[in-house]
Amino acid sequence: MKVCVVGSGGREHALAHVLSRDTEVIVSPGNPGIPNSTSDTPEEIDADLFVVGPEDPLVDGLADRLRKSGKKVFGPGSDGAHLEGSKAWMKQVLNEAGVATAHHGSFTDENQALKFLDTMGDLFVIKTDGLAAGKGVLVTENRAEATDAIKSYLAGDSFGDAGKTVIIEEGLTGPELSVLAICDGNQAFALSPAQDFKRIREGDTGLNTGGMGAYSPVPIATQQIVDSIMEEAVSPTLTALQKRNIDYRGVLYCGLMFTPDGVKVLEYNVRFGDPETQVVLPRLTSSLSDLLFSAASGRLINPPVFSSDAAVTVVCAAENYPLSPKKGDLIEGISEANAIDGVKIYCAGIDHTDKGFVTSGGRVLSVTGCGENLDTAKKRAYEGVRVIYWEGMQYRSDIAAHPTDEEKSS
Repeated sequence: MKVCVVGSGGREHALAHVLSRDTEVIVSPGNPGIPNSTSDTPEEIDADLFVVGPEDPLVDGLADRLRKSGKKVFGPGSDGAHLEGSKAWMKQVLNEAGVATAHHGSFTDENQALKFLDTMGDLFVIKTDGLAAGKGVLVTENRAEATDAIKSYLAGDSFGDAGKTVIIEEGLTGPELSVLAICDGNQAFALSPAQDFKRIREGDTGLNTGGMGAYSPVPIATQQIVDSIMEEAVSPTLTALQKRNIDYRGVLYCGLMFTPDGVKVLEYNVRFGDPETQVVLPRLTSSLSDLLFSAASGRLINPPVFSSDAAVTVVCAAENYPLSPKKGDLIEGISEANAIDGVKIYCAGIDHTDKGFVTSGGRVLSVTGCGENLDTAKKRAYEGVRVIYWEGMQYRSDIAAHPTDEEKSS
């Protein structure tokens, strides 16, 4: 089998790395740090399976175009991808499916939005409706800050058209969880859960990012809890999509929170999480290519099997990320880090010049450590981080620091 992975980040590097265990892989467009990257577009590539990584091409209908030409595709069509393309629509589907989620409202009018804000508690969550590269969420206890964000979003100042509908949610508190469900249109299998870290600074402070690290497995996510998530969230959502004549074949990423009132869905994404992919897939012992091909074919049969080992990934980001990442800084130590036992470097925002690898994006590298437990995996990940250097490199030192009791808010 030949598989084409579409995308250019650390998620796509991890997908390609695990898929290459038992199949030929090509990555479009990839990046200089991902083997078998090509400048050919997906439409120009002949492959048995296409795995679309990022949300933008899915929302834009790439899966539809490939399927129309007779290709097998793991990734929803533009109709299903609307779950991530519009958070307001996603909330409608959640409500229709009876899935527990935060109290919320969607607005295009500033006055109505501010009146709704007055009805909320002490923790505010302000979201853009459209795609914002994982940065269109503000979580704050400051009402003035929430008000400014609403005005800026609706005016198009912060995220352009993506923010011209704004979602206001009650702030929830508790540990977060990411569950990635592999869907074939009718049924779904859960991958091993992960927990990620969105804020740029230690202690979950600072600006929201696309993700600064993750770990898997998650001690509090028992099999019973995962089964209940699949039964009470994923399955009803697939049924709601079917009622809308949407054949959803791809990943349904469930962002969840353990609240005092039970587990609630914070959001759905329509692609593999980044950096969750970098800790979930390396633990897979069954065939990823068989799993994704069967889902794309509409006939999931064998559930995925995972090692009892743990994985921790630490994202190394460019100077000034997430606002205006600096580019062109020379990166040192990638080969040395990759040579450490149990460490794998997944490349994202990098380029290659005559001098070597240089930074070219916000999240530059994901350093993943694997081991028999979380402590060993974490130790290895940070061993890898310590031998990598570029001017202004940023990373969090507390990834998986307290894996059973870490508290977040969203």
